[in-house]
Amino acid sequence: MLLQTQSLATHFAPSLTFSKPITKTQFTPPKPNPFRQSLFRALKCSLSVVLEPMHLELRRNKPFPAEVSRTIMELASVGTLSTLTEENWPLGIGVRFAVDEEGTPVLCLNASNRQFSIDKRSSLHVQQLEQCGLRTTQCTIQGSLDKPEDRMVLKDDGLALSTSLDFSVPLSCDSANQLHLAYFQHIIYKQLHSLWKKRFGEEVDEDLIYVVAVERVLQIENFEDCVWVTSSDYKNAQPDPLRDFAEKLVNDINTNNMEDVNRFCNIYVDLDFQVSEAKVIWVDRLGFDMRLFSPQKGVFEARVPFPSEVMDEKGAKSTFNCMSQLAWEVEKNFHVLDFQKVKQLKQIS
Repeated sequence: MLLQTQSLATHFAPSLTFSKPITKTQFTPPKPNPFRQSLFRALKCSLSVVLEPMHLELRRNKPFPAEVSRTIMELASVGTLSTLTEENWPLGIGVRFAVDEEGTPVLCLNASNRQFSIDKRSSLHVQQLEQCGLRTTQCTIQGSLDKPEDRMVLKDDGLALSTSLDFSVPLSCDSANQLHLAYFQHIIYKQLHSLWKKRFGEEVDEDLIYVVAVERVLQIENFEDCVWVTSSDYKNAQPDPLRDFAEKLVNDINTNNMEDVNRFCNIYVDLDFQVSEAKVIWVDRLGFDMRLFSPQKGVFEARVPFPSEVMDEKGAKSTFNCMSQLAWEVEKNFHVLDFQKVKQLKQIS
């Protein structure tokens, strides 16, 4: 079940008159909290995170499934490759993989692993590490298990050589075709070597390199919500720009900013029950997901959108600071609540 949330229709520039009061706890950390601004001046927000009021239908507040799948494939490096054996039994084995610019998985299969398949049709199941220990995202790629050179196609009508890596060169005759084919095989393997070394820091034998030609992708969230993604949507999607530091960002928020997180439940989410505990479980360029615990009602998830898209760590921290400041001002009646709260929750248990 996809989360439906309301957009925050407001500026997130803080008041110039009021700022959060100084408490003793702010002086105790041995190093400054990256989410806090100076204690002696009002919080300032980057212009990049200030947004004019916007209607809900004009923007999406959650990444598309294709983007989530691309992000999972970028963050993970181990998956389960499944195909049929000679006895027509499905068999899955653990493999390491890297991905190219289109998200195509690049595998290294040893001699024993290469013998178990009688069918090029295969699936690669990849599971991202649990988000804050509370939610698991995963995707399964269905496609054809090939050697890289098997994906290179000669077009007789256009006399052009094309590959999955978008190389092309004019050809004039069969002998030239063979020369160009050998040349581009060398270029492709060189790039695949580079991808593998960047991911794992080691060289790889090109005889062991295989790729999975993506035909479609099943994106799964928390073992429940499943969405099929087409090959073209998957290849054209971009992984989330916050992916490499999202986990650290979430851990820092939950460790150092629990007061703000609990305040978010009351200010940004429309609740009719008391929350005993709240945690941020993931953050992306469009917002963050919260897990809410209530002794009376159970466990819920809420999607809180950012006022505008963020593209880097600095923008994410700045936006969080602005939202924290605004929430404090609304709570203290220094600012009028002039935005729509998140109304739809997903019950977990």
